[in-house]
Formats: sequence, structure tokens, C-alpha cells
Amino acid sequence: MEQRFSEMTPYELTQKIGEFTDKARKAEQMGMINELAVYERKIDMARAYLMDPESFRPGQLYYVDDRAFRIDYMKGNFAWGRFEDSEKMHGVPISLLKKAKRQRVE
Repeated sequence: MEQRFSEMTPYELTQKIGEFTDKARKAEQMGMINELAVYERKIDMARAYLMDPESFRPGQLYYVDDRAFRIDYMKGNFAWGRFEDSEKMHGVPISLLKKAKRQRVE
């Protein structure tokens, strides 16, 4: 049985990310778009386990693919919250969150 990401060491996670990257590249070359999406998601998940969930705070604004996302709460390596244009709650691996850029006030 496959080991869970939460049970892997950082070295093992890095190795898995490399494997998934190779498989994603091959899927892309063969035009297997659905398989590519699966491997990209696995890469995102594995990267989340290499990050510190304590560095993400509820109430803060982040961006996921240029869409504003506000964290309501954290559960493990997932941030749960809402996109600015949605009332629906979403769970996002923390590896997808980018810090909001501070705007300069002149």
C-alpha cells in the first residue's frame, strides 16, 4: 500500500514530487490532459506537506491563481475559506496560496 504524504519525510516527499513531475511531463507529451491534471494536483498536495501550516493565519487574504482567497480556518495542510466572488467554502492545499501583495499608499 502507498504511504501517505503525512507519513513521509521531507526527503521522501521531494522524491515523490520528482516522480510526479516526470509522470506529468510524459502525460503532457502524450496529450493526456486528465492524467496531467491528476499529477499536477498530487505535486501540489506533496508540496503542501513540505510547508509549515502555522505560517498561514485565518482572516488573512491570499491568492490562488490570481483569485483572492480569505482563510476562515486551517485543518492540517489545508486552508478552508472563500474566494472573493463566492459564498461557497473551499479547501485549498497551502502550497497553492500566495501572499497578497501590499499596495502602496501615496
